Amino acid sequence: MARFFSASRLALAALFVAAVSVAPASGAAAPVCGYHVVKTYPHDATAFTEGLFYADGALFESTGKRGDSRIFRRALADTAPLVETRIDPTLFGEGIVLWKDQIISLTWRDGLGYRWDAKTLKQLGYFYYAGEGWAMTIHDGTIYQSDGSASLRLRDPETMAQTGTLAVTDDGKPVRKLNELEWIGGEIWANVWLTDRIARIDPATGQVKAWIDLSRLGDEAGASDYDAVLNGIAYDPEGKRIFVTGKNWTKLFEIVPDCGK
Repeated sequence: MARFFSASRLALAALFVAAVSVAPASGAAAPVCGYHVVKTYPHDATAFTEGLFYADGALFESTGKRGDSRIFRRALADTAPLVETRIDPTLFGEGIVLWKDQIISLTWRDGLGYRWDAKTLKQLGYFYYAGEGWAMTIHDGTIYQSDGSASLRLRDPETMAQTGTLAVTDDGKPVRKLNELEWIGGEIWANVWLTDRIARIDPATGQVKAWIDLSRLGDEAGASDYDAVLNGIAYDPEGKRIFVTGKNWTKLFEIVPDCGK
């Protein structure tokens, strides 16, 4: 998601946490879990992370901000891109997802998306869509796309036509500001913009099954600016590894939640 300006990062972040009901309001609210860090890797501090996924032994990342939106592939141990492409400098790049031999990418408020060759990152085509584009993940031929609301849009990756919606709730309350997404173990994991928590969402019902509280992780990654928020989840299904990072963070973390995978 885009930049957000404020005099007090902590105060407004707390307000957003309350607004999306990430704190339990009753006995029916989803439990909150902690985490522990398994390993730490470098992260490009200039990368305003919007999309992240792991595939074929490499990390793929997309960044935002007009004039500095790019997509690149890199090794875990090195921030130097192995392959990189830049998006039109007039556009604000957003999330990415792997489909077949393509990477599909979104832009924020421009209604324009791209298709890229997954190996060379050369542009293959483009498409248009309604609404804001934030992030994506994919499972079983369906793309789940966030737009900053409390609902995910379901899309056909072949055409990018919308095929449905999934309302996300916790204790009956909408969970707004859904951002970067990843499919992990039959769940949709979602960053919630301006919070330090990840929602683990049941894709059948949209209900949050659990929260992972990643408080203080940003401090360890040098997140000093208001915009430098948690955003970026990637999963290695073969190694069963979960990676998280944030916008302009200096580190990427392999984590294990205390409540299990």
